[in-house]
Amino acid sequence: MFWIEQETPDTWAHNLKIPKNIQIEDPADIGIDENKPDSLTNRVVKQTEFQLYNSFQPGLYKYDFWIGKIESGSIYLKAFEITQNLALSADRLPKSSSISIYNPTDSIIKFGTNSDFTIYEGDWGDSYAGRFEVWFKPDNGAKERKLYSKNYKIEGWMR
Repeated sequence: MFWIEQETPDTWAHNLKIPKNIQIEDPADIGIDENKPDSLTNRVVKQTEFQLYNSFQPGLYKYDFWIGKIESGSIYLKAFEITQNLALSADRLPKSSSISIYNPTDSIIKFGTNSDFTIYEGDWGDSYAGRFEVWFKPDNGAKERKLYSKNYKIEGWMR
């Protein structure tokens, strides 16, 4: 069964269309060397911002998140296919994208993932539109809240 599953393409995204009436960005490329482009890592950010990065294989991603003053807690991602609002990798994404944050100042600080997270829906070369939401879970037990949302053209990881 393992070999059959590996040889069978994932047709999940075959008929999805990328909308033309909304802003959708391409993730920045990191590549095998894991170096983020200087144009992104050295830029001055003056407001809350999110940047998605393609890792070394399609469907594998990293991200950076810039934010000002915020209490201690963790941020994590939720992702959705845009045209049908279907949750992507919902059972794994919040945990695999979670990072601890804390910024007691008004200055914008960058936080980012060190390891990859995976979007499983779809296949290499089968692009579709995904909405990425950054969620915050405070350490003090207060209610979780959405901090940011941005649309990207993505691919799923070929299993």
